[in-house]
Amino acid sequence: MLTYQQTLDHVYRLEVERMDLKLERVAEALRRCGSPHLRFPALHIAGTNGKGSTATFLYAMLSAAGYRVGLFTSPHLIDFRERIQLGRTWITEQEVIDGVAAIRTEIEPAGIKLTPFELMTVLAFRTFAQAAVEIAVVEVGLGGRLDATNVLTPLVAVITSIGLDHQAYLGNTIAEIAREKGGIIKPGIPTVIGRVDEESRQILCALAHSRQSSTYLLGHDFVAVNQDDGAMRYQGVHWQLHDLQLGLHGQFQRNNAATALAALELVQHAFPTSEAQVRHGLQAARWPGRLEVISQRPLVILDGAHNPHAMQTLVAELPAVLQGKKVKLLFAVMRDKDWRTMIPLLAPFVTEVVVTRVQQPRAEDPAVLQAAFAPFCPVQILDDAQAACRQLLAATKPDEALLVAGSLFLIGEVYPLFSPTAMKPLFEQEKGPTA
Repeated sequence: MLTYQQTLDHVYRLEVERMDLKLERVAEALRRCGSPHLRFPALHIAGTNGKGSTATFLYAMLSAAGYRVGLFTSPHLIDFRERIQLGRTWITEQEVIDGVAAIRTEIEPAGIKLTPFELMTVLAFRTFAQAAVEIAVVEVGLGGRLDATNVLTPLVAVITSIGLDHQAYLGNTIAEIAREKGGIIKPGIPTVIGRVDEESRQILCALAHSRQSSTYLLGHDFVAVNQDDGAMRYQGVHWQLHDLQLGLHGQFQRNNAATALAALELVQHAFPTSEAQVRHGLQAARWPGRLEVISQRPLVILDGAHNPHAMQTLVAELPAVLQGKKVKLLFAVMRDKDWRTMIPLLAPFVTEVVVTRVQQPRAEDPAVLQAAFAPFCPVQILDDAQAACRQLLAATKPDEALLVAGSLFLIGEVYPLFSPTAMKPLFEQEKGPTA
């Protein structure tokens, strides 16, 4: 029997030189494992950005209502087990060991070779079925049409946003990416669409119409409205909710919360939730590393913005968070991202930058990053991400700010410096209202 670390090593060794996106492998693997994905209802969430936050809101609200909920998200920040959550806890190390071993027993004699994410997907669905979850909230890994999770026939399909990312796999235009994300739209299954541009909206609505899927659009069928006191008002398909407080920071999270609420409205016939449960879930939701203020003096902000769309969202939020404070930036990024367009967005906010390297094969060379930042502000290189963060933190005065951004992998490497317990399950189910 392999150890937990040996099991993870096996999963990651499955990585191929170029992802060969197709559904046949994962579908056959699931069939050989007893088709676990057919044994629970699900909410399926795609989008360039915002899908993890939307999934977390849904998970938190359904959990607050007392349902046994499975949550599948990616990537993880620190611990692989963050990806698969059951109720108030992550999957256990032993469940990972046993689950991967059982899957290998079924697929290896048949010569089925899965990618790491495909194996993770099979593991998640097998775990949810064995735990008899009442409903699962499943985040798409990449794209939608050919993503391993797209073997599901969900209760609702959700598309949060469309932007340029993963162009090597999804296409070089917004229209191409919208069509790939729209691949999760299923015949006769309602579709909730978040904040998207007009071109994407037309493409997604046309796809939904061709599949006889009813569509619900943010800004048309449901809206999030800012109240004068800072709370959120939701005007939905049927619900009218005032004075909502969100556990996730940032104005952009209001759109994600509204999108989650619209999806939840559409499953009330099967999973009724009270207003008190909805309020409790929205306020209890946690999604680490996304506009997360982890210290006040000095102000430390962690944000995994890793593409231009996410970076635009981050910089739109910074003035309200920073309140005029001087900012030091710790930055690292993957070289396959369109990171050069991100630097001019960030540069006006920062007085100095340290560029670093995360422990990923795709990490961009810090020397290349240094050259790109040099025209804008003072910049230095420190190859070790944690050492770089410690140095910047020591140099940041109590009335200044430290921003860590550019990659979720970077957030994961520095997170233990700020949290003695490193991480907790994304939603700690407290005693909340049950009616």
